[in-house]
Amino acid sequence: MKRITRAGRAGAAPGSPTASRPAAQPAAGEQMSTAAILLLFIGLMVAMFMFSLNQTILATALPTIVGELDGVDLMLWVSTAFMLASTVMMPIYGKIGDLFGRKPLFIFAIIMFMVGSLLAMIAQDMTLLILGRVFQGIGGGGMMILAQSIIAAVVPARQRGKYMGFMGSVFAVSSVAGPLIGGWLTEGPGWRWAFAMNFPLGIFAIISALVFLRIPRTHNAVRPKVDGAGMALVALFTSAIILASAWGGHQYDWISPEIIGLVGIALVAAVVFVFVERRVNEPVIPMWLFKDRNFVLCTVAGLTIGVAMFGVLSYMPTYLQMVHGIDATVAGFMMVPMMATMLVFGTAIGFVVEKTGRYKIYPILGFLCVFASLVLMSFMKADTPAYWSVVHLAMLGLGLGLTMQLLVLIVQNSFPVTVVGTATASNNFFRQIGATLGMAVIGSMFTERLMTQLATSLPSTGAGSGTTANRLTPEAVSGLPGPVHELVVTAYNDALMPLFLWVSPLVLIGFVAVLFIQERPLATKIERGDDRSVVPLTEQTDGAEQIDGTEQTEAADPERATVEGADDPQEADDDRADDPHRSPQAAPAGARSPE
Repeated sequence: MKRITRAGRAGAAPGSPTASRPAAQPAAGEQMSTAAILLLFIGLMVAMFMFSLNQTILATALPTIVGELDGVDLMLWVSTAFMLASTVMMPIYGKIGDLFGRKPLFIFAIIMFMVGSLLAMIAQDMTLLILGRVFQGIGGGGMMILAQSIIAAVVPARQRGKYMGFMGSVFAVSSVAGPLIGGWLTEGPGWRWAFAMNFPLGIFAIISALVFLRIPRTHNAVRPKVDGAGMALVALFTSAIILASAWGGHQYDWISPEIIGLVGIALVAAVVFVFVERRVNEPVIPMWLFKDRNFVLCTVAGLTIGVAMFGVLSYMPTYLQMVHGIDATVAGFMMVPMMATMLVFGTAIGFVVEKTGRYKIYPILGFLCVFASLVLMSFMKADTPAYWSVVHLAMLGLGLGLTMQLLVLIVQNSFPVTVVGTATASNNFFRQIGATLGMAVIGSMFTERLMTQLATSLPSTGAGSGTTANRLTPEAVSGLPGPVHELVVTAYNDALMPLFLWVSPLVLIGFVAVLFIQERPLATKIERGDDRSVVPLTEQTDGAEQIDGTEQTEAADPERATVEGADDPQEADDDRADDPHRSPQAAPAGARSPE
């Protein structure tokens, strides 16, 4: 009987240049204990928290910062520089980590983040502050991607769900904690402490990586070539998209030559990128990733969930303050139910997935919850009680908890650990693009609709003008006469809430995508793709799912399995030749990677 297995899938043909290459040997201490994994995981969580917190911590401190540094006209770049640098670096870190190792790269990313924090902390002008944010982004993109890739390198997919659930909760916690911490520091010891607090956290994360991170090393006879052209095109494409999103509707009209030019640059860069990636040996985003159905579906779903999540998170605190007269701190606390449901259900589903091995149903339910929350929020009126906002946000958190990190887990389960960093980074890259578009496009439409409604409503009352509308604050709105107050809060509600209904069809696209995900068995062991070895995390293998008596390993599925011990040797060779998911590292030297 043919025994279906994942081991040996990527072997080199006899006589090929890689046939005599020494196999990668697991490093000492590779079989990490549960305690060691937990200590390492805490360090990874701290690094991810540093990155995600710095996306939001300056939200409440920014007016004070730009006032002190005399840079209101450059305020946009404080957030845009960080977002741009981190997004550009995601696929680059993923690929380089797969090629040269993740541990030194992870430490490098943390150090770069801390250098950026130092520059921003001592900045006496906007130029140095923005430069510090660039360095923070360069390190931050790697901290997030490499943390997810490292967990994939030491924890099998079947056991990984609970860890991914906690990682997903980091973003929910930081979305609430960031503005609260930033506001408290600004009013207390000063905004520079928002950057100073990264140093003890960064040192702890580095120590955790140095002491507890043990990943087997792969020995390559030929030094891989870095895809410099692909990385440059990724940077060009990402810069054009983010700048178009950030500037469109604010500094330039959407149909202005500047915005149209940026969109054109992005399209040209994308087309050239595809041609380049099909011809290099080590592409930064390999085109053969897109031949895997689950990767494509999860990437589409992740992009849509990014638009929905950040489109809501970016503007709901402002909505709560302006419409319901709630101060900034209370508005932040009203986001806690969303964080709580995302944390609780994301973590609980991780344990359920580990226990049952089934996961497809949860993203489906998650997208339904996200869609329902957006539709329900779109029907809220200015006089709708504020607690309904909390209920709908909790439903949104439930959907995100059921969805976000499971999509990453499904992607990681589709590929061997030798390319898991590239696959994870590529998936996160597109989700980050979706988040950027969600923040920018919804923000631009919200601002335009709001200013139009205020400009037409306030003059009719004789109480203000367009200039007055531009200077409205929560305190100013609460002090307005009754009829004028009614007009202003209605304008804010009607400018934002219908946009959530406009976004909901995107979520339906994500819902349709996850319906077609193939539920492949989750791996119970880590496959080191290029050495024909299957490395168990622990010696405990009881209860592992098997096919014909063989335990499932990383990236196990019938489509990608090879036949070991087949009656016809040619049949096994044909199976290997037809496998579109072989990593470049597993191919014979000089061979082009699968396309």
